[in-house]
Amino acid sequence: MKRCFLVAALLAGTLSAGPAVAQQSKVGDWTIEKRNQDTHCNASRGYKDKDDENRDYVIVITYSDKAIVIVLIYDGWEWDKVGEILRANVGTDDSDIMQKAKWEVMDKTTVRGIFEYDQSIMERLSKAKRLTLDFEDDDDDSIEMQIPRAGEALAALKFCEENRR
Repeated sequence: MKRCFLVAALLAGTLSAGPAVAQQSKVGDWTIEKRNQDTHCNASRGYKDKDDENRDYVIVITYSDKAIVIVLIYDGWEWDKVGEILRANVGTDDSDIMQKAKWEVMDKTTVRGIFEYDQSIMERLSKAKRLTLDFEDDDDDSIEMQIPRAGEALAALKFCEENRR
């Protein structure tokens, strides 16, 4: 789960010296944290999927009153071009969130979506057990990520945001 710290740094937009944590809590296997060098709190979860060659899956979510940022890492991806913009339909186990959403390739195994803040997106994520990305014209790279206890994690993320130092 070392990648969670890298992703949090990507969310902040800079890499600084060391992963100093000012606030941190756990909700199940989610980590909710506000690091000193970050402006906002992050909720992150990583796991290995035994049904997918024991590959690593990581999700990091952060938000402000202006944007929701979701970073996904999957070690089965092999993106070629950092900065490339991909389009994917985003959904959960029981609802569609958005069609043809923009995702930026951050490295060969990481994509980041930055979306205008919309409370209905947060509500749908909080009720979900799975998050799906269905990339246009690329079924091989489409993904289903397990996000159990997302509602509790997002509530803790909200609390962190409201009380960040």
